[in-house]
Amino acid sequence: MLTHEKAISFLKQNPALSLSVLEKEAQLPGSTLSKALTGDRQLNPKHLASLYPILIKYGFKEFASTRAKVISVVNHKGGVGKTTTTLNLGKALVKLGYRVLLIDMDSQGNLSQALGYDSPEKQVVQALLKGDTLPVYAIAENYDLSPSDLELAYADLELVQAVGGVNQLKNAIAPIRNQYDYIFIDCPPALNIFTNSALVASTGCLVTLQPEASALKGVNNLFDRITQVRDRINYELTIEGIVLTMVDARLKVHRDMIDYIKESLASFKIFNTIIRQNVALKESQIAQQDIFEYASDSNGAQDYLKLAQELSSH
Repeated sequence: MLTHEKAISFLKQNPALSLSVLEKEAQLPGSTLSKALTGDRQLNPKHLASLYPILIKYGFKEFASTRAKVISVVNHKGGVGKTTTTLNLGKALVKLGYRVLLIDMDSQGNLSQALGYDSPEKQVVQALLKGDTLPVYAIAENYDLSPSDLELAYADLELVQAVGGVNQLKNAIAPIRNQYDYIFIDCPPALNIFTNSALVASTGCLVTLQPEASALKGVNNLFDRITQVRDRINYELTIEGIVLTMVDARLKVHRDMIDYIKESLASFKIFNTIIRQNVALKESQIAQQDIFEYASDSNGAQDYLKLAQELSSH
């Protein structure tokens, strides 16, 4: 079944298609699709019925059956914006018309808490150890969460000892992967079994990096681990890129460090969009809201929307 969201998602991922040609073939009024893409109108059932056979001709059937990109948001260091990025990049993609699932793989449960799930009855650990269905809670339309809390911390040894334990997250995601366009996994600040499980389950990883000397320390270990997982277990794993977070461009040390990062990590994609320091980003998590609900006009909201546009245009 074709929905407004699926049609918009297909058009955004196929920018070479001529909207005027599609409108003519589907006998839609002029500018119908361009207005739908900008959010100025909703495609009604009559529009969708006319458009469906035309989109099928241009590959919609294959597109509709594809599975989500699964992206681990990862860094071995804490406090560099992993949870903030998972939360707000995910919501930004929803605003662009995509279906998004967030998975909390950090036993601190900061992502879950930021979305109002402080003590979830059902959580990720049960899917990892008991083979239960991955629990999914609807946060907003097309924006879902699979939560965790401190209970996950006590599962590391059991997961390490379980046969195929590192594959359990991938197995849990598999049945629902075709229900989403993007699945983001918020990883803990450690290269442990939970981070390894996330990398095994992912098609790509997003590295958040603060332009500080301390944040760069040991970063090569992180890239080595990603390479090891790709070469030994998960051959489709790629590095989506590096996102610079908590940036204060007024500081010379930040500007110099950004130049150094771009030079020393030139073999990796570094996103053009930087996430500026913004107190509203911290406040929004305390308020248990994403940045778009809390402060839609803030620098944080602007930056994450730009990042979502850059990521989805790949």
